[in-house]
Amino acid sequence: MPKDIAAKIKRSFEDSVSVKIKIVDQEIYNVLIEAGDVIAESIIKGRKLMICGNGGSAADAQHLVAEFLIRLTSDVNRQGIPAISLAQDSSTLTACLNDYGPDVIFKRVMSSLAQEGDILLAISTSGNSKNIIEVLKYANSRGIYSLGFLGGDGGKALEYCNSAFIVPSTSTARIQESHITAGHALLQYVEDKLIEEGYLKQE
Repeated sequence: MPKDIAAKIKRSFEDSVSVKIKIVDQEIYNVLIEAGDVIAESIIKGRKLMICGNGGSAADAQHLVAEFLIRLTSDVNRQGIPAISLAQDSSTLTACLNDYGPDVIFKRVMSSLAQEGDILLAISTSGNSKNIIEVLKYANSRGIYSLGFLGGDGGKALEYCNSAFIVPSTSTARIQESHITAGHALLQYVEDKLIEEGYLKQE
């Protein structure tokens, strides 16, 4: 195998580390503390977290929802934390695509499930996905707090987020890697807050 091809593997790790160092050095992670407090307060009041994204970000949304509902690590056994992915089953998604189009797939589901006081986490590497922008606009119209996991300059979605974790990179892969790290850190913070507040009990 040519050395320049093999070297890309090492470079992927180096680039990923470099982006995360920027997040630490620029203290971009601090937004997760603010958002974590809002999410924890919402959960304590009986509300839920809704998460959405496209493609790999849809997978991240489902990944994080699973860890909210089940658990993050085997070190902490606790009750589930109410969360749902707006990328519903294939029947719901394809029905919406067929009847209304791709721009409203998240808005349509959210409009059916959202309650006052819920929280929206919208994930988009570019910040320019139309269906993400539409669901953020809907959240604003309902007074629902929205957190964006974005990349680059935040894109158009930034305008509609109450707060945003923006990865300082234009590489989709690097942004997605930092988004899942941020999601784990956010969940860890929310979990700790809910245990501290006595909402969650360790089993």
